Amino acid sequence: LRAYLRREFETILFSGDLDKTTAAFILATTAAASGMDVSIFFTFWGLNILKKSTATSPKNIMQKMLAFMTHKTPISRLNMLGMGPWMLKKLMKKSNMPSLEELMKLAKQLKVKYIACTTSCGVMGIAKENLTEDVDEFAGASTYLAQAKDAKVNLFI
Repeated sequence: LRAYLRREFETILFSGDLDKTTAAFILATTAAASGMDVSIFFTFWGLNILKKSTATSPKNIMQKMLAFMTHKTPISRLNMLGMGPWMLKKLMKKSNMPSLEELMKLAKQLKVKYIACTTSCGVMGIAKENLTEDVDEFAGASTYLAQAKDAKVNLFI
């Protein structure tokens, strides 16, 4: 049973930046398309891409400040008040590269598992019901590490 539960390709997605999330999903979908069992462990700002658009505001003042300061998917370098992500998306489209949204949809079709970090949800003030239905599992770091220790590939993005 343990061998059946082991995933071959584990990624911790710590960042919510457009370039980093896109890279994580390109690697995850490529691995899944190659027949690997893949999961992404979303933690801290990586959880932002799983938020529903109708997510309610956190209650704690510091959590509200974090939510206010964190954009859905800013680009990590050269954000330029939103021009950076806009330009990157245009370049991706011109190069026939799938958008982050398309990559996320493909990942689910390829059965990539989304695991949301329960500890980070608490710290960031994100309620489980504020995340999309794409989340397959809610777990803490110890659960992730138990799965990742036998994986062939582990990434931190």
